[in-house]
Amino acid sequence: MRHNRRSRRFDRTASHLKAMMRNMTASLIMHERIVTTPEKAKECRRFAERLVTIAKKGGPTSFRRALAILVDKDAVRRLFKEIAPRYAHRAGGYTRILHLSDTRLGDNARQCIFELVEEEGSHRKPKVQKVHHKKTREEIKAERAAERASAEEAEGAEKLAEEETKK
Repeated sequence: MRHNRRSRRFDRTASHLKAMMRNMTASLIMHERIVTTPEKAKECRRFAERLVTIAKKGGPTSFRRALAILVDKDAVRRLFKEIAPRYAHRAGGYTRILHLSDTRLGDNARQCIFELVEEEGSHRKPKVQKVHHKKTREEIKAERAAERASAEEAEGAEKLAEEETKK
């Protein structure tokens, strides 16, 4: 029975499992997308999201904590400089798992794409009061006149081009 067991073992020793999660997370951070099995992706999601949350806090202590978990210094630098600022206003859910219909050739295992979420506009930003400026009639008339003038200029240019081609 697996009472209070939070992680999958994948029939590996603890050190092998830890190394596999570190390597997968480092690859995810460096490439922002990896192809793996859904089970490994679900387990790796815990590591990746925890690291992004640590990186969002910033500072040398957070850098050391992330380095202790991940070990790959280049990946930790990229995490702190590029990835954490991207998710500054996001409260979690930094990764996505997309299941593929194809299976792996060697062992016919199910495959998925495990990636970092890219859309910056999809998260909720803090609400900011918008100041609406109601346009006056004069401003609206001026905008319409400018649009008409630009349309007339475009028509005039087209007529000149047609006359030159006829000559």
